[in-house]
Amino acid sequence: MKKTAFIFPGQGAQIAGMARDFFDQFPASRAVFETASHVTGLDMQTLCFTENEKLDQTEYTQVALLTAELAILAAVRESGFYPNVTAGQSLGEYAALVAAGYLQMEDAFRLVRERGILMQNAVPLGRGAMVAIIGLTADVVEGFCQKAQGVVAVSNYNSQKQTVVSGERDAVMQVKQMAEEAKARLATELKVSIPSHSPLMKGAAAQLEELLNKVEVRQGTVPYVANANAEFIRDAGLVKPLLAQQMYSAVRWEQSVRAMQAAEVEQFIEIGPGETLTKLNKKIDRSLVSYNISTADDLASFEQTEKGENQG
Repeated sequence: MKKTAFIFPGQGAQIAGMARDFFDQFPASRAVFETASHVTGLDMQTLCFTENEKLDQTEYTQVALLTAELAILAAVRESGFYPNVTAGQSLGEYAALVAAGYLQMEDAFRLVRERGILMQNAVPLGRGAMVAIIGLTADVVEGFCQKAQGVVAVSNYNSQKQTVVSGERDAVMQVKQMAEEAKARLATELKVSIPSHSPLMKGAAAQLEELLNKVEVRQGTVPYVANANAEFIRDAGLVKPLLAQQMYSAVRWEQSVRAMQAAEVEQFIEIGPGETLTKLNKKIDRSLVSYNISTADDLASFEQTEKGENQG
């Protein structure tokens, strides 16, 4: 197989029914759901497969999405596919760490369950906000953040002209207004209950660090690219501080993809519901070869593609 990156989406990708077909068709995927339910005490099948309000509440969203991603990963592995490097956007970084061998699945479920609760409780409801801005470069948006009165910062560098800002509601809305006045193609408030990846999350990060200290991080089998610095990480000792930092610093997704591109990654396989990262890759560089595996049919199609190329 070509030099391959497994990439995992973050919060916002969740949909009712995610990974259901993998659960039905792959024993390894079913085992992931059983493990997640056992570790968290939640009914993961009901949470992931049915229409319910909890699926969009951060304290449940994150562990549900991680479960779906690792269930799909189990099927991908069972089909004989493995990565040369992994990366995940925000919450997806935990799936990337499992895929790369740094975190055990059970520990990832425990951490992400608590992470979601910590983030949900970090800021009083209504105090924070996030706004996606499309059509302006990151340096322009950074300038708006510096001019705003209050706590606001870029939380996601998604592509050349797609950034997200996060922080105190009033300050975020000031940036939104400045972006609109600067003729941004889009400046829209995200439907999230927390100001992720902003300085407002530093308290929650300190609490997460205490939880991380109780978890064993092993030496991975392949490197992963960290959100906080967009660098290839091979040292297990760096994982915990980077995960804590990730909670209050920007997700450098575009920079992460370019780092993998510079390392001659030939194809990106997005593992998880939807095709958020596959679409972002096209905005970052249209020449990037990307696949998304969110259904069993997607996996079967990818297998056929690989089989055809190998025979060719």
